[in-house]
Amino acid sequence: MHASASGSFAMGGELTVNRLGFGAMRVTGKGIWGPPKDRVESIRVLRRAVELGVNLIDTADSYGPDVSEELIAEALHPYPADLVIATKGGFQRPGPDRWEEDGRPEYLREACEGSLKRLRLDRIDLYQLHRIDPKVPAEDQLATVRELQDEGKIRHIGLSEVTVEQLRLAQRFFPVASVQNLYNLRNRRSDGVLDVCEAEEIAFLPWSPLDVGKLARPGTALDRVAQAHGATPAQVALAWLLARSSVMLPIPGTSRVSHLEENLAAAQIRLSADDIGSIEAT
Repeated sequence: MHASASGSFAMGGELTVNRLGFGAMRVTGKGIWGPPKDRVESIRVLRRAVELGVNLIDTADSYGPDVSEELIAEALHPYPADLVIATKGGFQRPGPDRWEEDGRPEYLREACEGSLKRLRLDRIDLYQLHRIDPKVPAEDQLATVRELQDEGKIRHIGLSEVTVEQLRLAQRFFPVASVQNLYNLRNRRSDGVLDVCEAEEIAFLPWSPLDVGKLARPGTALDRVAQAHGATPAQVALAWLLARSSVMLPIPGTSRVSHLEENLAAAQIRLSADDIGSIEAT
């Protein structure tokens, strides 16, 4: 079991990572708020991920808030040379399960500076605008992250939960290295955005990649394919994402080592055209 079995992708044309990464949202407390219930296990998860070849870890200042970034630094700093840490800014967190967009230029600057400090970095390899705040002119938000890049604080810039139109607007300000949108077997509304990413070699990081829900019930196509491969429905859902596009970089998250290892084993599953057809028809 090794993340390299998922294949590789060069983010921004230069940061080569294994396609199956790790999303560090779940190493925080309930409601993505405060410290984790089992801090030792969260640290073990992060270290085990790297041991198993994960070299793309996705986080955000809003996860905790601050907690996820702090744990990543505690567990992994000094970082392996090939490890890409992607973080995000643009959300305020007034409480558990509460998320409020804040795209004010001064706040985005504050968020980036905070992430640099917590992650113990001089430059963030991939900094993603967590949302384009509708209360603030989009051009002001995009110009701010471009300025941070020009100042050497950001290497590459990504976007999260955007439309094709917003992606095109952002490309007027900077080359977009990644897009992180909701995408899984049950929700493929970002197919149009994924098509653009595929055509232009932009990394696509699907968040909530394992929302299989009713698709995983006994007797469903997903369940049948999983049984045929000696796998779980969740593993097949990850394998489907990897098969869906060469620019797809799934980042499943967990707070347990056993679950992490189960997710990474999906990199070894090879779905046939018939498998994919039956799954997608559900």
